[in-house]
Amino acid sequence: MTTPAFTQDELKAQVGRAALDYVVKGAIVGVGTGSTVNKFIEALATIKNDIRGAVSSSVASTERLLALGIEVFDSNEVEELAVYIDGADEIDGHGFMIKGGGAALTREKIIAAQSRSFVCIADASKRVKTLGAFPLPVEVIPMAAQRVMRQFARMGGMAQVRERDGVALVTDNGQHIVDVTGLKITDPLGFESEVSQWPGVVTVGVFAHQRANVCLLGTPTGVETLRFD
Repeated sequence: MTTPAFTQDELKAQVGRAALDYVVKGAIVGVGTGSTVNKFIEALATIKNDIRGAVSSSVASTERLLALGIEVFDSNEVEELAVYIDGADEIDGHGFMIKGGGAALTREKIIAAQSRSFVCIADASKRVKTLGAFPLPVEVIPMAAQRVMRQFARMGGMAQVRERDGVALVTDNGQHIVDVTGLKITDPLGFESEVSQWPGVVTVGVFAHQRANVCLLGTPTGVETLRFD
């Protein structure tokens, strides 16, 4: 008898629950942004009395956490986090990721850098051999958008400013997002270092310097644990 396949929503719920095993009792947990993280936040609410609270990477996640009775701390109030749990748009075999589909990449990278461990939660469709099929998000200061787009064009990328309702999307930080297609990022560490130096770039959505230590991958047969330490 064939076992019925899990829906993508069910896979996200599975990895969200599995991530609870990495939450340190009595600590403040770093919480990311996105549909998979929303499932983790729902699971986190079931053990909210066992943690001090959370540091959140977006206004949307903060609102969700508060609604479930989980205290949210400003990142400046916390010296270090034991673990940061977040999703990814792509993750490769080294734990390098593309993130920022939810436009929260800058705050996500800040919290990742503040955490001793990064646990990525994702469904199997996010695993890739080479980063770049998913449009690369880059948060930019608005006045630099066109020049940054021209620099990506010289790399062979095609860039456009992300819009919402016909106007440029504004991030929680008051900036714009440029999405870049047509790239094959074979050296994520070098690529992240280079693009981060471009004037006007706030954050590039390659997470190589802040890569995942663990990935909980939702598969048709259950949660697969990938370790990159």
